[in-house]
Amino acid sequence: MSTFERIEPTIGKIETDPNGLPQHVSGAKMDEGKIRPSLVLGSFTRALTKVCEVGTFGANKYTDNGWLDVANGKERYDDAMVRHWLKLQTGEVLDPETKIEHQAHLAWNALAVLEKMMRDSSG
Repeated sequence: MSTFERIEPTIGKIETDPNGLPQHVSGAKMDEGKIRPSLVLGSFTRALTKVCEVGTFGANKYTDNGWLDVANGKERYDDAMVRHWLKLQTGEVLDPETKIEHQAHLAWNALAVLEKMMRDSSG
């Protein structure tokens, strides 16, 4: 197993309503303990939009999802992430090629590395 803990599947587990309602009572929702994606997707809308701009720029420059097939992708996207971090440390806010914040590029690369790690550990 990788350094990432897997989220345990809910199949076969007894699910409960966070308010203690029985399953077949009107208003019950058996979602206690499940992840809450809206906490990330709803709270980071501006940041995620910028990361989407980076992904769109890359897809237009190369191919849709072509980053998944890059040889030594984890290492190369780690390097790209650090290059953007280094530019930020010099005070450069926008990437000169894309005109998108280096921080958004850094975040995209961090997500690419994480995704590749997760895919590699599940295979």
